[in-house]
Amino acid sequence: MMKRLLLISLIGATLAAPAAYARDDRLKFPIQDGLNSAPAQGKIDNNVRLFWGDQQFPTPLQTFGTYTTNKKTNALNKSDHEACDINFISAIIALQERAHSEGGNAVVNIHSYYKSVDVSSQTDYECGAGTFLSGVALRGTVVKLP
Repeated sequence: MMKRLLLISLIGATLAAPAAYARDDRLKFPIQDGLNSAPAQGKIDNNVRLFWGDQQFPTPLQTFGTYTTNKKTNALNKSDHEACDINFISAIIALQERAHSEGGNAVVNIHSYYKSVDVSSQTDYECGAGTFLSGVALRGTVVKLP
């Protein structure tokens, strides 16, 4: 009985060990780098304008709501920056698609919302980089601008 308990404890400790070493770094990268990255080429819709953080924008003719998108990708064999840019572009595309479906032509007040933590910036986005996955969550308000 004692050997069995010891074996179960040893297996449990072995399985739990990788969780103790799991990486969950919060990184910031330039928005412009992401928009100019290889994954962005030909995918960003220039008909849906993007306004970051507290960047000024014209008074909306109509507001459709605030939406959040959360994109993740496999981070294996990719640099943190590369994996994060892939997620960033996927999140931008999702916001732009939402703007189209709601009848908007812009997304304003875009900010990072990784793990429900607001990070507002006109120049950088936040990415969670882990050992196996990376993720970017963005939140923005869909509007129709003149």
